[in-house]
Amino acid sequence: MPRAIIDGDRVRFTGVRNFDYRSRNDFTVRYEEREVQLSHLTGIDFFVSYWSEGLVAHTFLSFTFDNAKPLSISIETRPEVGEGFQPIASLFKQFELIYVVGDERDIVGVRTNYRHETVYLYRLNAPADSARRLFLIYLARINELADRPEFYHLLSNNCTINIIRYANAAGREGRFDIRHLFNGLIDSYLYHSGRVDTSLPFDELRRRSLINAVTQAADGAADFSQRIRASLPIPSRQ
Repeated sequence: MPRAIIDGDRVRFTGVRNFDYRSRNDFTVRYEEREVQLSHLTGIDFFVSYWSEGLVAHTFLSFTFDNAKPLSISIETRPEVGEGFQPIASLFKQFELIYVVGDERDIVGVRTNYRHETVYLYRLNAPADSARRLFLIYLARINELADRPEFYHLLSNNCTINIIRYANAAGREGRFDIRHLFNGLIDSYLYHSGRVDTSLPFDELRRRSLINAVTQAADGAADFSQRIRASLPIPSRQ
């Protein structure tokens, strides 16, 4: 389980995932330590990953820095060896909750390049101070789970509901929207609530936000994170 050690402006993570993949099930396990600075945190990017296009997806965030690589944090189930995720079973305390902290080359690349999921990347227009408040909430939750495990719940303790819950705690204004549950539509919610670039029509923004081709081309590249953002509109921070 990852942990975050906060020392003033500096945050040191242990258990940062950065696997090397050869196929979906063949990889070299590698966990690292990584240090970032709160004062250099500049923004948040929002990923939507589909097993198949529809009403249900997986969502996760990357926190971006002006002096370090982005850091992805993905709220997931923690299955045991040989155990696969089952949505109905997740309503009955069958799967532990984990916040996977990792390098984008792993967290994003395994989905696009090896699991063949369809992934969209949206740059949020949250200002840096809001991003830092949200980041600190994530850090507290990461440490809480390392000390006191919790169960994942499909409806009340899942990826998107927790993102919204922590955004509320960080100062988000807005009501519950059914797209928070049907999170395959969450990018529509982000657009129509003004949290992403709206200078383009939504369909055009969505087309440009599909990153599978560029992620596959960038596999293993040192500038992976820069390359997957190259064609995305740059948001105006509010």
